Amino acid sequence: MPGDKVEINNTHINRAEVLFPHLLENINKLNRDKVVISVYGGSGVGKSEIGSLLSHYLREEGLETYLLSGDNYPHRIPKENDRERENRFREAGLVALSLEKDFEDSWSSRLKESWESGVELNDEFYNIYFEAGESALREYLGTEKEINFRLINSIISRFLNNETSIPLKRMGREIDDLWFEKVDFKNIKVLIIEWTHGNNNLLNGVDIPIFLFSTPKETLEHRLSRGRDKGVDSPFTNLVLSLEQEKLNSQADRASLIISKSGELLSLEDFKLRSME
Repeated sequence: MPGDKVEINNTHINRAEVLFPHLLENINKLNRDKVVISVYGGSGVGKSEIGSLLSHYLREEGLETYLLSGDNYPHRIPKENDRERENRFREAGLVALSLEKDFEDSWSSRLKESWESGVELNDEFYNIYFEAGESALREYLGTEKEINFRLINSIISRFLNNETSIPLKRMGREIDDLWFEKVDFKNIKVLIIEWTHGNNNLLNGVDIPIFLFSTPKETLEHRLSRGRDKGVDSPFTNLVLSLEQEKLNSQADRASLIISKSGELLSLEDFKLRSME
């Protein structure tokens, strides 16, 4: 996303160096003029950094590469999307409560206090609220309701069809920070998409999905250390991270390469064992 800084450290370099020989082997096996790679995983796992390093290594091998950030392709800017996520959760939960025969007016006021304090309630009615909200959130995250898959799929298609100039979407953190600009793809052989949703079944045309695996705990620790996001350790944020990781884990069988946060290349069986820890 425009304005974001990419800070590469030794752990990123280590993982990129582990991945690169296997990536190059997969590219050579495809024997294609154009190749699309995705570097995907949870928030803060190092997608931008490792994507940048892999792009650099590919250029050194004579393969001109463009790194595209999928973070530009939600329908809403980050803070608006955060609000949309929370609103869908709350509304679904409140609707579920309203359908209860023993509904009490006090539930709404107690929930409002919970939202303001960030402290979950230990009540039966809260369980009803939470389950309905979680279901609504799961139906939103990483779907066409949240992401403009049609647009990013068209970009991939145009790249594979050898279009030399493609307008790409740019999106910042404020409502006015939205524009498109043409990018020269004339000599580009490899398109790398770094994005949480880089192995989503709604994303078309990816040849080599690379899964940067991390546990929700590792993801949260990174976000806390970064300190950029308000409410980063809230129960709602933890829920979002957990649901996103659940979706990512379910896509692992389609990944070409899986690497742990510590830099270990994982088989699918190894990954399944790690994800249960």
